[in-house]
Amino acid sequence: MKKANKSRKATTTASISMLSAMLLLSACGGGGGGAASEAQSPDGKVTLNFITQSSPLAPADPNEKLINKRLEEKTNVHINWKNYTSDVFAEKRNLAIASGDLPDAIFDAGYGDYDLLKLAKDGAIIPLEDMIEQYMPNLKKVLEEAPEYKSMITAPDGHIYSFPWIEELGSGKQRIQAVDDLPWINVEWLNKLGLKMPTTTEELKQVLIAFKTQDPNGNGKADEIPLSFINKPGGEDLTFLFAAFGLGENWDHTVVTNDGKVVFTAADQGYKEAVKYIHELVQEGLVDVEAYQQDWNTYLAKGKDNKYGMYFTWDKANITGMNDTYDILPPVAGPNGEINVARTNGIGLDRGRMVITSSNKNLESTAKWVDQLYDPLQSVQNNWGTYGDETQQNIFELDEAKGMLKHLPLEGAAPVELRQKTSIAGPLAILDSYYDKYTTKPEDAAWRMELLDKYMVPHMKAENVYPSVFFSIDELDRLSTIETDLFAYVLRMRTEWYQNGKIDQEWDAYLKELDRLGLQEWLQIKQAGYDRNTQ
Repeated sequence: MKKANKSRKATTTASISMLSAMLLLSACGGGGGGAASEAQSPDGKVTLNFITQSSPLAPADPNEKLINKRLEEKTNVHINWKNYTSDVFAEKRNLAIASGDLPDAIFDAGYGDYDLLKLAKDGAIIPLEDMIEQYMPNLKKVLEEAPEYKSMITAPDGHIYSFPWIEELGSGKQRIQAVDDLPWINVEWLNKLGLKMPTTTEELKQVLIAFKTQDPNGNGKADEIPLSFINKPGGEDLTFLFAAFGLGENWDHTVVTNDGKVVFTAADQGYKEAVKYIHELVQEGLVDVEAYQQDWNTYLAKGKDNKYGMYFTWDKANITGMNDTYDILPPVAGPNGEINVARTNGIGLDRGRMVITSSNKNLESTAKWVDQLYDPLQSVQNNWGTYGDETQQNIFELDEAKGMLKHLPLEGAAPVELRQKTSIAGPLAILDSYYDKYTTKPEDAAWRMELLDKYMVPHMKAENVYPSVFFSIDELDRLSTIETDLFAYVLRMRTEWYQNGKIDQEWDAYLKELDRLGLQEWLQIKQAGYDRNTQ
């Protein structure tokens, strides 16, 4: 089960603007991708040219994946892929398109809302609603069963410009994405030192001090890392702890009160108290000195060596393995005795998962190929992986009698790595109604849901989350412009305060600077979007 997609790349706005102009020129000139799509191969297959991205763990040629081999046999469509690893995809995608060789489509595109609207305005990508109506019965059925998604993927001008990725499991406070950055604590160290699971922020500090000073790994060296995280918004941040001091924090610094007021978390008094608490931990030498710069690979390497007393991630299996060394830390009470768990904004929706360019000369075949991705059994495989692969570990076995894909045991494999090797991650839809009908719940997801239901859901005070609002291009332009400086300033100051503890002295000046950077306008736009979405 995947995290909700969460970030609009504000920093790409300028490059998208330049590239879309070049795209338009190449589209009008009938770039290489469009010309190729008119031809059929000797065996009668339609050939389409796509750009995509994948993990370094996956085959360099996506056609080597069993899922794509089966799709080609089923649709009689052959895809010529230009595939880039995910770390360089955005740059390579933009450069490839700007070179004038416009593909037929961009698969697993990674486009944010601003990108979609700007490319559409410049004529580089085309509206899709007529294609959906004429050629895409599977996607139509999804949008009929869950009509809220049709409004979510429809731009303010009334058009649909991209094929979405939709993944449901649970709903409301029970949905799997309701909490992102879960805390995992080393229970072997707790047991060795005779410590109880901490229940308050102060008890947690004392436990971390014991991890630092009492040699819980027993090697006679002070090499334990009591607390580690990755200091940026996402599933490895430590901001889960902020809710013990008030409203909590979110990846987009946005929470909604129970009376529907949009709040910027990083200007809230509870945020200030939370930052002061983290500074106390830093003062005691409890925080990983690499936390402010480390990337995923560094974070992972130390986790695999069991160096952490506590760390944060979506699923411990991806960092320290599915074993008994680490367990979830239940939410702790803050100084006022209150326990709160902030709900993560966003749902299992990525609007910009695939686009079709204006160079595409074979729209019907493209639409029919994409529609196969929305077949329930196909969507399940796109998302997790497939069955019957004799060359590597399978995610599923196929129960032909029931027409159901059943998850196989992970057998110690990291779920994210297994998915990266075998899934294709493009447009898909998995609705909550599909479980026990087309597929079973994945082992790791079912386990995570149980943890959330037991430990997190009872303490979620917020009745609202900020929804997936599709803003207009003018609104997005202002939000993007404001957020570029505002969010960077917030992260810089938070990081400085963690280390120097000067938040009390600098708080008033900080609030004034937030306003100078456009916070009040940002709040007005976000509130208007929330109100429109919830009417």
